[in-house]
Amino acid sequence: MTSTTLDWTLALTVGGLFATGVHLMLQRSLTRVLLGFILLGHGTNLLLLSAGAEGDPLPQAMALTAIVITFGVTTFLLALAYRSWRLSGHDEVRDDLEDRSIGTVRERDDFEPAAMPDETGDSDEEESEESDGDGEESDDGRDERGRGNPA
Repeated sequence: MTSTTLDWTLALTVGGLFATGVHLMLQRSLTRVLLGFILLGHGTNLLLLSAGAEGDPLPQAMALTAIVITFGVTTFLLALAYRSWRLSGHDEVRDDLEDRSIGTVRERDDFEPAAMPDETGDSDEEESEESDGDGEESDDGRDERGRGNPA
C-alpha cells in the first residue's frame, strides 16, 4: 500500500485538531473549553470519514451521530458559559474550595510520620491491660485513647 500526500495531510490535520482541542479543553475559561470541544468534534468527524471506504454508509452514519452529539454538548457548554458570564462577569472556572481542602487533608495524611513509640518504652499490650476496653478510665486516670488527667 502506498500512502498519498492527501492521506498524510488528512492525518496531520486530524492530529492538529485533536492536539489543539485537548490543549484548549485543559484551560480554565469556558469559552476555550467550548472551542476545544468543537475542534475535537471536527477532528473526530474527519477521522471517521477518512477511515471509511468510498460509499460505505457506516462511517457516514457514525459521523452524522458525532455531529448531533457535538451540537448538543456545544449548546450545553455555550449555555454554561453564558450563565457564568451573566452571574460573575467572566467565564473562568473557579477553584472548588471544598475539593481543595479534601485534597490537602489527603496529602497531609499521606505524609504524616508513623506514630512513634512512647518514651517510657511501654508497649501496646501494657496499655491495653490498663484499660477496661469500654472507653472508661484506667488505673492511671486516662481512658483507652490516652485522654484524661492522670490521678
